[in-house]
Amino acid sequence: MTEYVTTTLGDRVAFDRYGDGPGLIFVAGAGPFRAIDPVTTETAELAAERGLSTIVYDRIGRGESETTNTPIGLDRELAALRVLMDLLGGSAALCGHSSGCSISLAAAANGLPVTALALWEAPIAPVGTVAEWIGEVERRMDARDLDGALAHYMKDMPPEWLEQARQDPMYEAYAAQVVSYRADGESLVWADSAPHAELFAGIRVPVEFLLGTKTFDEMHAAAASVLAAIPGSVKKEMPGADHTWETAPMAAELAAFVRTAAGRG
Repeated sequence: MTEYVTTTLGDRVAFDRYGDGPGLIFVAGAGPFRAIDPVTTETAELAAERGLSTIVYDRIGRGESETTNTPIGLDRELAALRVLMDLLGGSAALCGHSSGCSISLAAAANGLPVTALALWEAPIAPVGTVAEWIGEVERRMDARDLDGALAHYMKDMPPEWLEQARQDPMYEAYAAQVVSYRADGESLVWADSAPHAELFAGIRVPVEFLLGTKTFDEMHAAAASVLAAIPGSVKKEMPGADHTWETAPMAAELAAFVRTAAGRG
């Protein structure tokens, strides 16, 4: 059953909570919310069966976390994570998916009580051009060209992903929620703004960079950069393809990782 909590910035966050034990919050990347993301919900349920307390929430401006207060920047996503952590006893591990990884890294770097970071295919290989790309996405958002903003955000992704989205009956609602991508963009610009060793210098919690056995070359480059920047971080290949994971092995890995991190804490 959906629960709700309000952040210190006044946003009402919708979420589902499962199980009991060390806390784990799933942080979606650009696009997904609970109603269209059964993979994350199933993973959270399976991880809860393995001894975790898990939360899957709708990012601000998506699904049932509706808002008329724009722009939706990274500060509001970090406020959402902070209040969700409070529900889990004051701290939690984060499992980021895609740009949800850069949001999760920003949360840890900004001093939120993160106990561990599981990063699924973080698209943060250093390139130095992210600000230009995101600047154009934001320009289209501000002009209310939401279809154009979504197309530009996805310009370097496999083209069939956008075509499939446009054929979905929910596409109009999906495109309308592109305004929530501003937080993703801000976190990605931050992750590309300086060497990772500098940006992640304050992150000293257990970190796993997870990626599918079928993935993109840049994910391996991103993993190498994270591992070089954060002492003790590890890279693991998991069953998965097309930027997502298989639920059962992912849940087992997350449960073991988060319980071990909680034991160290």
